[in-house]
Amino acid sequence: MALAQSLGSVEIAIMCPASDADDLARLAGDTVRVVAQTGQGLAAGLTSVFAHFAGAGRQRVIAFNSDSPHLPASLLESAFEALTACDVVVGPTHDGGYYLVGAKAAHPGLFNGQAMGTSNALERLLERARALELSTHLADPFYDIDVPSDLVRLDAELRLSPSRAPRTAAWFAQWRHLVAQLRAGLGDL
Repeated sequence: MALAQSLGSVEIAIMCPASDADDLARLAGDTVRVVAQTGQGLAAGLTSVFAHFAGAGRQRVIAFNSDSPHLPASLLESAFEALTACDVVVGPTHDGGYYLVGAKAAHPGLFNGQAMGTSNALERLLERARALELSTHLADPFYDIDVPSDLVRLDAELRLSPSRAPRTAAWFAQWRHLVAQLRAGLGDL
């Protein structure tokens, strides 16, 4: 939420399954609107994002993941800019997925058949965009947090530059402190 809010004049919403909407709304407070998606799964969530925002007349909509708290705002800004010249912008991850997708409009069918969380999710999305005759632009590659080694990498990066994701850096510091206490306690046994 902090990353999206750092962009300034953008409308922000958290799209989530209906069963999570009330809990997330309490956590988000009054700063961000929570919208229940239509359908199940990430593909349905992405379809809901674009239907919600583009249906309300927004000309450039970006959906980005929640597992990249260290994502530089400049990547989001560049993605919004790319949408002035193309129909769809996609931010690839190093594992074959993507960390963001943006479009000028809701494109029914863009996320059909998407096997999210797989090593070919990006490839499948680009195939769908081509089939729908949409022009695409690839944003700079980035990484998200999917496996333990990603978490270790993020911790190391945030130790050097905690301002990239201050809340996440603080969580890591608390976690390291807790682990040290547990290790010390186990040593006393």
